[in-house]
Amino acid sequence: MSLDYATLELLRQSHPAWRLLRSEHAPLVASFLQRVFIAPNVRVMTQADLAEALEDELYGLRERLGAAAFPKSALDYLNDWAANDKGWLRKYYAQGSDEPHFDLMPATEKAIAWLDTLAERSFVGTESRLLTLFELLKQMSEGSESDPQARIAELQRRRDEIDAEMARVLSGDLPMLDATGLKDRFQQFTTLARELLTDFREVEHNFRGLDRRVRERIALWEGAKGALLEEIMGERDAIADSDQGRSFRAFWDFLMSSRRQEELTTLLERVLALPPVLELRPDVRTRRIHYDWLEAGEHTQRMVAQLSQQLRRFLDDQAWLENRRIMDILHGIEAKALALRDTPPTGTVMSIADTAAAIELPIERPLYTPAIRPSIADVALAAGDGEVDAAVLFSQVVVDRAQLARHIRHALQDRSQITLRELCETRPLQHGLAELLAYLQLADDTFKAVIDEGVTELIVWTGMTPAGHPHARQARLPRVIFVR
Repeated sequence: MSLDYATLELLRQSHPAWRLLRSEHAPLVASFLQRVFIAPNVRVMTQADLAEALEDELYGLRERLGAAAFPKSALDYLNDWAANDKGWLRKYYAQGSDEPHFDLMPATEKAIAWLDTLAERSFVGTESRLLTLFELLKQMSEGSESDPQARIAELQRRRDEIDAEMARVLSGDLPMLDATGLKDRFQQFTTLARELLTDFREVEHNFRGLDRRVRERIALWEGAKGALLEEIMGERDAIADSDQGRSFRAFWDFLMSSRRQEELTTLLERVLALPPVLELRPDVRTRRIHYDWLEAGEHTQRMVAQLSQQLRRFLDDQAWLENRRIMDILHGIEAKALALRDTPPTGTVMSIADTAAAIELPIERPLYTPAIRPSIADVALAAGDGEVDAAVLFSQVVVDRAQLARHIRHALQDRSQITLRELCETRPLQHGLAELLAYLQLADDTFKAVIDEGVTELIVWTGMTPAGHPHARQARLPRVIFVR
């Protein structure tokens, strides 16, 4: 973007972030939204909860600055911030709820992030950024090299460096990062981690814009259904196949790996326990930053699911309208037939040729099969054993696989994946091992499932002893993950 006078003047008048910085209440807006949305990584808040939090904030400010500092109510301020002339919050109604919800706009988060950079920092690291730049250049250079010999030579050079480093370590020369290097790299990590959450909100905003355009086109479309679907799906594929879409998909696939999640957890716990890092007083949420990434990514995935749901609803509405049009045509034909009932037309009205010849081959006819006559013998019936336990007939175990499949589909409606242990926790096993085996059969036959051999899970259920007493039973098996 060219930062000429005309461009900057247009941004000053229209961009929400610039309007926030120019606002008279910018300190209140930025501090409050940073505390309730960005710091705890909250993506959506209901109107009642957000208004209550703002009311507490306003009460504290009025106690210090006077009652005339902020005269309006919290709800009026929220509606003002969500208006089109501000654009700092998004106010909408979630599906299945009649209460308004609020979400932070990407421009607002950018403005708050820029304000955070204005504060003076006691430590500014540059080494880690330089190393990151060198590493990015090396990845681009090596990734675009088409000469096999050059790539092999580079791999051999890296192998020699690794071998030399291993030799130094074995000889006792163990290079360690000093406190400055640790602080430098940790500061770079926290900055990139928070910027990644900001990028997620912007990606979600782009998909939300696509969803809004789809709804507008559906509401105003009067042409053929196929042409509209082709146009909509073409735009969606263009976003999914764009650089941003491919990057997000690669990041999501990388983060969804359970092995990567465990590796991130281990590395974070180890780094946060280092004394130089503790001196920086890191944010408590840094320990679970990867779970914040997952939560932000799920919001983006749900936005894509809402887009698909909107298309399906459009198809259902169009099918209903077409069926109604067909019924109107049939009613018109019936009305015209009733009008002509007393005065039928003369001559041949319509002739329909037979579409196919009725051919019956003799060999296709079934042969005569004599009926089997029952043979009834005049024999006296012997008395049976009266001590047989009839309860055995009612103790048979029947597992309803259709009910288990419905349970899995219901669990995958709001989630992209779920483990077998979580399914058994939300709906405990009623028939013990037989029901557990039915779940495994569904994972193999009906649903898409992934088996993680590196993680073992314990599934517990309550069975009955032969004496009729409850008894806890358990089974250990590799983690089974059902995916949507």
